[in-house]
Amino acid sequence: MNELLQTISDFALGNTIWVYLFIFFGKILEVSFGTLRIVLINRGERTIGSLIAIVEITLWLVIASGVLAGFREDFLKGVVYALAFACGNYIGSWLDELLAFGLSSVQVVLPDTQETRGIVASLREKGFGITSLDVHGRDDDHCMLLMTMQRKRLPEVL
Repeated sequence: MNELLQTISDFALGNTIWVYLFIFFGKILEVSFGTLRIVLINRGERTIGSLIAIVEITLWLVIASGVLAGFREDFLKGVVYALAFACGNYIGSWLDELLAFGLSSVQVVLPDTQETRGIVASLREKGFGITSLDVHGRDDDHCMLLMTMQRKRLPEVL
């Protein structure tokens, strides 16, 4: 294992395009893992989040040590590292949207009609839990629908 780390360290001291690509894509991967870890832990998936943390911190150690070891001689490594950090945050938030962990709540007020009852029945057939309330406005009666669903199913409800 020490030989592998030494090889990576020696590689990172260079200044070829491969070193900059290694730093760039490695940092993007590390930050994206960090975002995913935070989302999973907030969702209650502590075990998976902790396993991802091992990969994340290992990447950080390898990449950051490579940048810091040659930073004074090659300032571009720091710039590449900073750009990759920003890109990693963007990609991590995109992954969060793509994976759509978590729940969404929807509240809808519709006219109290037969069509509204049909919408409720259709959504229930698709497996959505709906609480339906009779509500009264200033001039008319309405139906309020309250729903909580997995975030990834929100477009289907809308």
